[in-house]
Amino acid sequence: MRFLLTLIAAVSASTCLADAPRTLSDGDLTAYAQQPYDKRAMMGQTVTLGRHQGVTVVVDFPCSDVCPDYTTQIIHYDIAPGAACDAAGGVTETRMVPYSIAVIEKPFCIPKVLAKAP
Repeated sequence: MRFLLTLIAAVSASTCLADAPRTLSDGDLTAYAQQPYDKRAMMGQTVTLGRHQGVTVVVDFPCSDVCPDYTTQIIHYDIAPGAACDAAGGVTETRMVPYSIAVIEKPFCIPKVLAKAP
């Protein structure tokens, strides 16, 4: 939790000061992905974490129907899935996104370190 708060504070500070975005390592992304998050506080939010291998990384916290219980976390590059993703070194993968009273599969450009597929 400390890492999450430190990372959010660092991102907020850099945004407020118009500094360069924080450079993220594979380890930073993995650590962030493993941290618990407050579903109520984060539902519906999008957070910019920084840049990984030169590409902006964002985290979406979508929720639908029974919120905040169904809030999920999707860490991805802020670029379109497909060819642009491949060119940036990411992996196009689908994630389950809450939608109405169900979920839908939606493609995202995922950093390789967080990709499910080898």
